[in-house]
Amino acid sequence: MTQTKFSIQTRGQGLYEFARHVSEWISTQKADDAMLTLFVRHTSASLLIQENADPEVQADLRNFFHRLVPPSSDPAMDYLTHTYEGPDDMPAHIKAAMMPVSLSVPVSNGRMTLGTWQGIYLFEHRDAPHRREVVAHLA
Repeated sequence: MTQTKFSIQTRGQGLYEFARHVSEWISTQKADDAMLTLFVRHTSASLLIQENADPEVQADLRNFFHRLVPPSSDPAMDYLTHTYEGPDDMPAHIKAAMMPVSLSVPVSNGRMTLGTWQGIYLFEHRDAPHRREVVAHLA
């Protein structure tokens, strides 16, 4: 059983793949068969396993969630009361409540058992750049 933290620098809303970093860390752990758990330590970001072949998938996901939960400056969001941290803050919390903040990935023969087109992403929901921490636990 071992743990580490990954620091992911974002440039604003969007998906940031970090599977390669996780894979490199697992390869140093000599873990044959294990379970990897990832947990993001923030309330305005999420974790996703998603297609990593076509960047249009990430753009469409970002656009879908922006349309589903627009900024608090949008008239459709006038019911929100938590608005003093900016028009992207409360919508970011709503998005994080709708998507996973932790993931489990089986490890077999020392490698994550992700599918051919699957990547691991941090989904940043805020407009401003942030440094996000993801805790990895391998057991």
